[in-house]
Amino acid sequence: MNEADTCRAHVTPKLRAVGWEQYPHSITEQQTFTDGRVEVRGSVVRRRDRKRADYLLRYTRDFPLAVVEAKPESDPPGKGLQQAKEYAEILGLKFAYATNGHRIIEFDYLTGRETELAAYPSPAELFSRLKAGQGLEDGVAEKLLTPYHPVPDNPPRYYQEIAINRAVQAILQGKRRNLLTMATGTGKTLVAFQISWKLWNARWNRTGAYRKPRILFLADRNLLVDDPKDKTFAPFGDARHKIEGEAVKSREIYFAIYQAIAEDSRRPGLYREYPQGFFDLIIVDECHRGSARDDSNWREILEWFEPAYQLGMTATPLREDNRDTYEYFGDPLYTYSLRQGIDDGFLAPYRVHRVVTQADATGWRPGKGEVDRYGRKIPDEEYHTKDFERAIALRARTQAIARHLAEFMGRTDRFAKTIVFCVDQEHADEMRRALNNRNADLVRRHPDYVARVTSEEGKVGTGHLSRFQELETTSPVILTTSQLLTTGVNAPTCKNIVLVRVVNSMTEFKQIIGRGTRIREDYGKTWFNILDYTGSATRNFADPDFDGYPEIEEEIAIDGEGHEIGPEDDDIQEPPPPDYEGEDEGKEGGGKEGGGKEGGGKVIAAPPSPGEPRKFYVDGGHIEIIAHLVYELDAQGNQLRVVQFTDYAGEKVRTLFTSADELQDRWADPLEREEVILELAERGIAFEELAEATGRPDADPLDLLCHLAFDTPLRTRQERADYLRRNQPDFFDQYGPEAREILTALLDKYTDFGPRQFSIPDALQVPPISEHGNVVEIAELFGGAPRMKQAMDQLQGLLYSY
Repeated sequence: MNEADTCRAHVTPKLRAVGWEQYPHSITEQQTFTDGRVEVRGSVVRRRDRKRADYLLRYTRDFPLAVVEAKPESDPPGKGLQQAKEYAEILGLKFAYATNGHRIIEFDYLTGRETELAAYPSPAELFSRLKAGQGLEDGVAEKLLTPYHPVPDNPPRYYQEIAINRAVQAILQGKRRNLLTMATGTGKTLVAFQISWKLWNARWNRTGAYRKPRILFLADRNLLVDDPKDKTFAPFGDARHKIEGEAVKSREIYFAIYQAIAEDSRRPGLYREYPQGFFDLIIVDECHRGSARDDSNWREILEWFEPAYQLGMTATPLREDNRDTYEYFGDPLYTYSLRQGIDDGFLAPYRVHRVVTQADATGWRPGKGEVDRYGRKIPDEEYHTKDFERAIALRARTQAIARHLAEFMGRTDRFAKTIVFCVDQEHADEMRRALNNRNADLVRRHPDYVARVTSEEGKVGTGHLSRFQELETTSPVILTTSQLLTTGVNAPTCKNIVLVRVVNSMTEFKQIIGRGTRIREDYGKTWFNILDYTGSATRNFADPDFDGYPEIEEEIAIDGEGHEIGPEDDDIQEPPPPDYEGEDEGKEGGGKEGGGKEGGGKVIAAPPSPGEPRKFYVDGGHIEIIAHLVYELDAQGNQLRVVQFTDYAGEKVRTLFTSADELQDRWADPLEREEVILELAERGIAFEELAEATGRPDADPLDLLCHLAFDTPLRTRQERADYLRRNQPDFFDQYGPEAREILTALLDKYTDFGPRQFSIPDALQVPPISEHGNVVEIAELFGGAPRMKQAMDQLQGLLYSY
């Protein structure tokens, strides 16, 4: 029996015999639990294979226990054990089974023992072993099995199930400080909701009284609170309340931002109007941003509610800049990284474009005695990337970047939703204006095509953001911001993330990248671009602690008009990384945008007096955009390396073929050629892109591949066809006049369009060949279909014989 027969005849009946598939215990066969990583090669997008377990055994609908891998009955029973263990570890399960239908091998993660069994354990037996191994008392186990809120269109993914169940279990077992680390875009809000739902319906609370818990969802921005309250947490109905200005105490699910309940100049702190033991659980979203910091002004809120169980949620693994968060909440109960999300296919990969202006590459220095727009003399110093829009604002640089971005979107998609991260709110306004004017033709039809979303915009900006997030809206297309949109914004169709400010904090960098990681295949969003005008992305990708990598990275040079500079300028070297000493972005702040210090640039010699502009403004001058390299992760997945698409194609060909002769032999056979084309397509190699990259659309695909991989001469299709006509006249002479015309016409079509013109019967159904009759009539001109196929195959064999 093959594997499917083994499952049907032996495995399923044995599982049913011990109680699996008797409510509520279920068997899920052929359970797919990842979406398959998205790979982008040029313009070719494909998904890798999904991970799929033969059987997933669930104690209840929402509580999986074990995985079973089956192999054909002729295989030894342990053959599938490594695969079963791999899947069990990914799925967070404690039991893994491998079988050939007759014999069963069990691996128990609770004991570390591998055992051969005569029969599968029953659901009750397996759950009893889990309870004993994890110290689950009966009351705790009963509450742990409380169902999720059913969401048929959006059931929890496997990693969300792990996060939910581990958090609920830790709370039920009395662990008072807990942490979940989940990459941006992986559904932390859904996890927080389902944790709350299970505890609420289980009537858990910290005192053990018979009542539903009081839960506070706490964050530092209204964006992070209002959306969950109104959407994800909507099933709680009237139990919800947002704390604003009054200490309402009659609800059960509360939402608040620190600023609304913290101490300020007008009151001692609204949080003090709640008893210290009022809340049973506090969920702190984006906990790395505020209250858990040792020096935070908001830390006192968590300390006031010290009796409550506290669950922190963050997107960033432990780093030096968020160490106090981990010290406060403890080691994560579960970590799901950006890298894992991309590998599983739940998060979008990205292509990085490194764009360098002349000012960023070489620095900018004012002319002798030059003054800014306000008549102030500009200090005679050399200004670099970290200084732009902090110490000095160069309008020419902003205009060049806006031109380049507009041209980039013109080549790709002018309606691709885009977020531009600027240095400050003023810079965001200047960039908005420049982009507006570069897209005036679209702005005439869509007045909000470009919009600024910062705290200064208030409700107007919030309205722009809301429309930007919607799937069906056309505008706004481009949002400019400084820090307001770095976190908590779910924009699933955002295709371009643009960095026009230096980002030194890895925590903040990941938050920014997270604005684009959502996938919406139904709206054509499977990957996104990062356009980096400051070097932040390149520098952060090089960080060994970065846990997610780009699909491909490009470096582009643009001139003062924002136009890309061609390959002839490729010898321009990457400028040295700027000195980022003193930069302090991404820390907690109580200001308008909750951002943090904007320092790091040069200090203006004489601080501006009240009402005086805080930086120098240069409206004139000319700045060019200058360098186009492609980077991709190396074979070990450890670091980025420089590679062009043509180099990539050559390397992949060399992994498939040892020589040009081997490739040529397979290419000459029509059937084997199709296999080669499929093998190359699986690796993201498309001939149209190779022709464009090499500038040789007239070359035969075989010659392109051999030239790139083995440095053979690059022939054109015309040269191959002419050689065949000159050196193989006997081939044509063996056929009658009409058959010769058909073969000649095929060769002409090949010369014009390439080897796909040899496809039968399609090639015979278009003029001028179709003028000789239908497919059957044409075949008769050769003496029948077999002889016609033989002629076609011989034509191709001779064509590729030299």
